[in-house]
Amino acid sequence: MPLAVRWGAVRERLGAAERQYGRAAGSVRLLAASKSQPVSAIRELATLGQRAFGESYLQEACPKQDACADLPLEWHFIGPVQGNKAAEVARRFDWVHTLASEVQAERLARARPQHMPPLNVCLQVNIDGETSKAGIAPATVTVLAQAVQALPQLRLRGLMSIPARADGLAAQRRPLRALRELWQGLRGEGFELDTLSMGMSDDLEAAVAEGATITRIGSALFGPRPARAVLRT
Repeated sequence: MPLAVRWGAVRERLGAAERQYGRAAGSVRLLAASKSQPVSAIRELATLGQRAFGESYLQEACPKQDACADLPLEWHFIGPVQGNKAAEVARRFDWVHTLASEVQAERLARARPQHMPPLNVCLQVNIDGETSKAGIAPATVTVLAQAVQALPQLRLRGLMSIPARADGLAAQRRPLRALRELWQGLRGEGFELDTLSMGMSDDLEAAVAEGATITRIGSALFGPRPARAVLRT
């Protein structure tokens, strides 16, 4: 299926979900999860109007960013923030969705150039408590949020999560609702949060229903991912 057709179909899904669940039109941003995709796909989507792209691997992202430097794109880091990569992530990206420790926050803040605006960050929450998943426990979110808020080179925007796969809308909505309630609780404590990064290709509608403001869409947009080559550093 042509990429333009897939992009239109995903946008229609978003719009339909916004209408169904009483969300304002355009209130949920589409983040194109472009890891493993070529520069040509990014440039094609850019001609259609897509501006936000999410990358998970720094080694893969940097050449793409350089090749698209002439385009007004917004780059989101959606992979694990490894210690030896944090400085480059801080210099190259507009957003980090996967902040999961105070150490990571301090590394990103130290490396963020003073001439650039603060780095937008979301705290990654392990909302299901899965041992195989990254992210912080819900009970520790407030402590990390306080630490991030004290770092002027970071701007705390909200929360992100990757729930366990679930079948059916009701089951998909439960962990996303828990994340929204956690987000609302932080707002009630005085944190100025405006972002809920949740929802992917399989649970987009559930995420919109539960208040997502950014959905990270990969396979529905690009098709099945190609096998990723081993990147050596």
